[in-house]
Amino acid sequence: MVMSEAPKIIIVEGRSDKIKIQEVINEPVKIICTNGTISLTRMDELIDEYFENDVYVLVDTDEAGEKLRKQFIREFPEASHLYIDKMYKEVAAAPEHHIASVLLGANIDVQAKFL
Repeated sequence: MVMSEAPKIIIVEGRSDKIKIQEVINEPVKIICTNGTISLTRMDELIDEYFENDVYVLVDTDEAGEKLRKQFIREFPEASHLYIDKMYKEVAAAPEHHIASVLLGANIDVQAKFL
């Protein structure tokens, strides 16, 4: 039995982050919003549901974002972590070309106009 390639999952904090990423990507990617926090129950659900997928965490560089990132590092160590430049502070505030560069670095296809 040949297994098909698992879709990529990007976990973000908020809806504005999701919209920003959707503008830039050029492949089917599921984007999950945590709304800034995540319960252990929801974390367990994510781990169970997406353990076989390529999971990326892309959160803001503020205190709330770093707290969420640490929780993912602790509870879901298989997830990869993507980082925006601290000068932008928020994913939604970062320019599209910066987001594209970060995503491309994780082998996520982006629209050429943002490169």
